[in-house]
Amino acid sequence: MTDVLGNLAPTERQRVRRARQPSWIEPMLATLTNRRFSDHNWIFEHKLDGERCLAFRQGRAVRLLSRNKQRLNNTYPEVAEALEREADHDWVVDGEIVAFEGNRTSFAKLQGRIGIKDPEEARRSGIAVFYYIFDLMYVDGFDATTVGLEHRKRLLQQALEFRTPLRFMTHRNTEGEAFYREACQQGLEGLIAKRRDSEYVHGRSADWLKFKCINEQELVIGGFTDPAGSRVGFGALLVGYYDRGQLKYAGKVGTGFDTATLLRLRRRLDARATRHSPFMDDVREKDAHWVKPDLVAQIGFTEWTHDGKLRHPRFLGLRPDKPAKDVVRERPQVTP
Repeated sequence: MTDVLGNLAPTERQRVRRARQPSWIEPMLATLTNRRFSDHNWIFEHKLDGERCLAFRQGRAVRLLSRNKQRLNNTYPEVAEALEREADHDWVVDGEIVAFEGNRTSFAKLQGRIGIKDPEEARRSGIAVFYYIFDLMYVDGFDATTVGLEHRKRLLQQALEFRTPLRFMTHRNTEGEAFYREACQQGLEGLIAKRRDSEYVHGRSADWLKFKCINEQELVIGGFTDPAGSRVGFGALLVGYYDRGQLKYAGKVGTGFDTATLLRLRRRLDARATRHSPFMDDVREKDAHWVKPDLVAQIGFTEWTHDGKLRHPRFLGLRPDKPAKDVVRERPQVTP
């Protein structure tokens, strides 16, 4: 077995420490910003529209875990099997599982795989998935989270061979603004800017920044309205986000559904029916029904209105990997 740490710069080698492989690592999260910049101290990656996945390998055993620790081996069996076939190293890596619609990652298409628990059913779906791996936090008995990002990415390239459906997440070293414009022109979601020497920390950090081309975020479903005309299932979802521990109403979402989704989602909503509104606001929507606020949806929109509501929202899919209580309104931060 090759020594993955053998080519690590001496200053970085001093930053690693011996450790047992952890059973879980809280993932590092990016902070939304409205600034675009180029800086030689930062690298820039495409922002992917998929499901975050941490992979743990010990011996030949591989565990795929979502952001909220759901096991994903049966949902993405081809990814788990590819990781099992990798060279003989133990590691913990971070990445995003995606499906493509044309040359763009599509969370809507990935919905056909999310939540499947039977590996054979997952294969029969016909939806090809890929695991883009962008970080390494542990390797062969050493905690690498304190190693600088660019060095962790080199360790990652040495530790894995990246046979399909595994892919190394490439990046650009400069020209953040130009790279962002290219991404938006291609209809992509945006970029993630990462500080070159940053450690891997647990939770949200200003060392990773989101440059978004389009507005979308997770929101909690707290109710729905009745369908009208020929519509089936429901008319619109009533959604919100948590503000100081209370669910704040953000508006209704009535587009982005096909008939199958309307019917399937209505069954899940009925199973969560409750008599009282979960929102802190006085929500006055006609024919409203309330539900236990534990379902999280990915919602696209054009902007926030002055009174804190979504403008032109559309449903993109459910997010079983995000705990409802963690959903807050994303606000751009002032950054370098």
